[in-house]
Amino acid sequence: MREIARGWRADACAIGLVPTMGALHAGHMSLVEAACRENDRVVVSVFVNPIQFGAGEDLGRYPRSPEHDLAMLRAAGVDAIYKPSVTDMYPPGSSTRVNVHGITDILEGAARPGHFEGVATVVTKLFAATSPDRAYFGQKDAQQVAVVKRLAADIDLGVEIRVCPTVREADGLALSSRNAYLDAAERQAAVCLSRALGLAAEAYGRGERNPARLQAILSEAIEAEPLARLEYAEVVDPATFAAGGSLAVLAILIGKTRLIDNHDLKLPYPG
Repeated sequence: MREIARGWRADACAIGLVPTMGALHAGHMSLVEAACRENDRVVVSVFVNPIQFGAGEDLGRYPRSPEHDLAMLRAAGVDAIYKPSVTDMYPPGSSTRVNVHGITDILEGAARPGHFEGVATVVTKLFAATSPDRAYFGQKDAQQVAVVKRLAADIDLGVEIRVCPTVREADGLALSSRNAYLDAAERQAAVCLSRALGLAAEAYGRGERNPARLQAILSEAIEAEPLARLEYAEVVDPATFAAGGSLAVLAILIGKTRLIDNHDLKLPYPG
């Protein structure tokens, strides 16, 4: 991969990277489409990163569809598919990890200890392998986006972090590889996420700025769904994830499936 990237660099090509864990869907492909529009060469990485999964999480059953993924990426016309093995990425004896302090200690970081260390480490390695000018991430993973932006800025990686809008189903549910875990009743119940965000956006549009009241609107909408269990509902700064601001963030459990979503309340809610 480094040799290919060096050749592209020698030809003065702009390189775009789309990091994924596979099980590709239309949300991933929207990132690929953006990368293809904005760069001369596009790499998509497909790697289920074990060090961003905690004990008892779904590493073993995380959705995998390698043949489907490769067919989608070839049809999209990407220039390289980077699919390293676990031992390629973490050879025996590998012990270096990348930490981004502060923003990784709260919300997703608190709920999933070590998760963002795994994310920051694998992103650093993917950037080193592909030498991109731009890297593409989805807004659905808003805290991950904030962590990667901080990482790229702090270490002067020279990579522009491009953030693409969340892609949703017709009923508002954000596309996610983990949606495949949901049975029919759980899938219907999961719409409470987008319903909650829509209600908070409506209140914000009417002039509500009290974070506690906005959080209550989010919480009440989730708690009205019997199959959902709320992990957190907060309104935070989009860049720092400090309390206050305009970004509504949610995490819930539907059965055994953990789902997250978010929306900047300053913007009209889609749908």
